Amino acid sequence: MSTTPRPQQDPRGFLRALYDAAVQRALPMHTTQAFLPPPPKGRTVVIGAGKAGGAMAQAVDALWPADAPLSGLVVTRYDHVPPAYKARPGRIEVVEAAHPVPDEAGRRAAGRIYELAQGLTADDLVLCLISGGGSALLSMPAEGITLEEKQAINKALLKSGAAIDEMNCVRKHLSAIKGGRLAALCAPAQVVTLLISDVPGDEPAVIASGPTVPDPSTCADALAILQRYGIEVPAAARAALESGAAETPKPGDPRFAGHQVHMIATPQQSLEAAAALAREAGIEAHVLSDEIEGESREVGKVHAALARAVARHGQPFARPCVILSGGETTVTVKAKGGRGGRATEFLLGCAIALQGQPGVWVLAADTDGIDGVEDNAGAIVSPDTLARATAQGLKAAEVLDRNDAYNFFAPLGDLVVPGPTFTNVNDFRALLVL
Repeated sequence: MSTTPRPQQDPRGFLRALYDAAVQRALPMHTTQAFLPPPPKGRTVVIGAGKAGGAMAQAVDALWPADAPLSGLVVTRYDHVPPAYKARPGRIEVVEAAHPVPDEAGRRAAGRIYELAQGLTADDLVLCLISGGGSALLSMPAEGITLEEKQAINKALLKSGAAIDEMNCVRKHLSAIKGGRLAALCAPAQVVTLLISDVPGDEPAVIASGPTVPDPSTCADALAILQRYGIEVPAAARAALESGAAETPKPGDPRFAGHQVHMIATPQQSLEAAAALAREAGIEAHVLSDEIEGESREVGKVHAALARAVARHGQPFARPCVILSGGETTVTVKAKGGRGGRATEFLLGCAIALQGQPGVWVLAADTDGIDGVEDNAGAIVSPDTLARATAQGLKAAEVLDRNDAYNFFAPLGDLVVPGPTFTNVNDFRALLVL
């Protein structure tokens, strides 16, 4: 008998169950086994970075033969090591560092991983565990760039409204380890990369800035992005980009010959898991896309318009139903001091556009459990959200102008706070129309 809350009686509980199903589908312990190669003649070295890094290391350690050599180092975000693995560490060391702006701990971890990748033989195997967040966590600035300068560039990119592929194009060209450089160091060892995708399109070269795959983007691309968003970089970095000295290894480079890349969890798989749970509960589910990008508040308006059309006209879908989407929206920060990430800004834009539409509930949350840098994954909008906010003196449009959506939903008690989930397949959005 299903324990999923009935949507008509408990819309909030139902939406949270869909989110939990999406997260469960992307947990490394459930998805890794089928992609592990057999142990090699020589050593097996595990390296990697990302918000799911701790859970990926835990899974590999548990699934790798007990009598086969295994060692290595993975870096993950602070507080993102699964408690059981933290209490009883396995054969793979896991260290923690800062995200989304890199810190000294991440730089030290990147330096150690850089060293582990060298001096290997053709008999050795390198397992690279890569997930979203690795761009900040695996921070090893290119020659002539300081960590402080890299931090400043990262902050500017995060506030600019640049898409994830644009941000990562710049990051990889200003790095000594990303953009395929890490895998190139491992030659002549066999390299197998296991990926958890957090980017629209599941492009390996974009996930965590592609440290183990060839990079099709160029220095010229990076310069164009910096110009587009008006981001200044140090003279040494600009010179390296303009001269081509910062160019990354490209497709066809012989150092990547024989490498394997496996996608072990994707946003689409998680959306399908949520859709399956909804259908089991008797609610038809429609997956819009796992690649939706754009300004969070504007994407919220579009989703609201779709939900209102369903609620009022039965088009393009019949009620009751749930509409699911994923991807990675962006927030262009225009005010100082505001709190909130992509999910809460999406929801505030959505709530304003819904205008209290009866019968519509919305959950948006990041599947890693953290919306930006806050303690929540996202929040929930209900038909009475705006009315309850007005009763507390909260003016939705003004709060949105301040990029302060966290402080809109927090006093309403509508935040979704699961804590770190130990995976990351990016944004999850569910609109329930009854």
